[in-house]
Amino acid sequence: MSPAPEAQHLVDASLYVFRAWHGTPADVADEEGWPVNAVHGFARFLCDLLARSRARHLALAFDEAQDRCFRNEVYPAYKANREPAPEELKRQFAHCKALGEALGLPVLAHGHYEADDLIGSAAEQARRGGRSVVIVSADKDMAQLLDEGDWQWDFARNERWDCAGVRPRFGIHAHQVPDYLGLTGDAIDNIPGVPGIGPKTAATLLGLYGSLDALLERLDEVPLLKLRGAAGHAARLREHREAALLSRRLATIARDAPLPEGFDGARRDPDREALDRLCEHLRIGPMTRRRLIECATLPA
Repeated sequence: MSPAPEAQHLVDASLYVFRAWHGTPADVADEEGWPVNAVHGFARFLCDLLARSRARHLALAFDEAQDRCFRNEVYPAYKANREPAPEELKRQFAHCKALGEALGLPVLAHGHYEADDLIGSAAEQARRGGRSVVIVSADKDMAQLLDEGDWQWDFARNERWDCAGVRPRFGIHAHQVPDYLGLTGDAIDNIPGVPGIGPKTAATLLGLYGSLDALLERLDEVPLLKLRGAAGHAARLREHREAALLSRRLATIARDAPLPEGFDGARRDPDREALDRLCEHLRIGPMTRRRLIECATLPA
């Protein structure tokens, strides 16, 4: 079973911009001489996505909060291990957002919330409106947003899974993802977790206790488990209890981020004049330009 086109598709756009940046040769420049390889790759991705999904409700979420999102107020070291994006990539992110808008796609970006939070909040709004949700992303952290009837779509691999498919894939239930990351941490985002607690141990403990809160309440039982290193795990959990709770907080996707006024997740017909101007500036050729128009034009 696959998601219906009527579902609200929410795209982790920054992920696909980064993939285009790394996967598309930097041999094309805009009218000012800046590289536009990521924009060209992202344009092809959008064409493929619109053609394959045929979704009437599809929005793009971008990361605009680089080092100043609300998580940095809680934990200043959040994502501090990442190098700042180079100027040529920042410019291309702006072009990718403009491309989405010209194609009639709602664009979500906020200086205080990350793309994940905007997707989580838009998903809540869609469900209130009676729509199921399709999250277009390969990021397993997004699985925490899946409810009954929702799907996650790893577009590059063309793999889809629903809420029930999270456990066979990751070893935990969808709602346990924040607890899982509270235990394991996340090196990519510089979330500490509990030292010495790896993915298998975290999944086993959550399978036994159901939640991080229940696990911490019953720490006295952990040394008695038939689990290799159980006593050491209990000691580490006791020592790093606050780090586990902080890490879970950092890994929990917000569902109450502000959305643009009037946002309904619905596509509009493309703005052809804006698209033509943008394509001229970005030196997007006539074949890709024609395909963009064809894919973005809503059926009658």
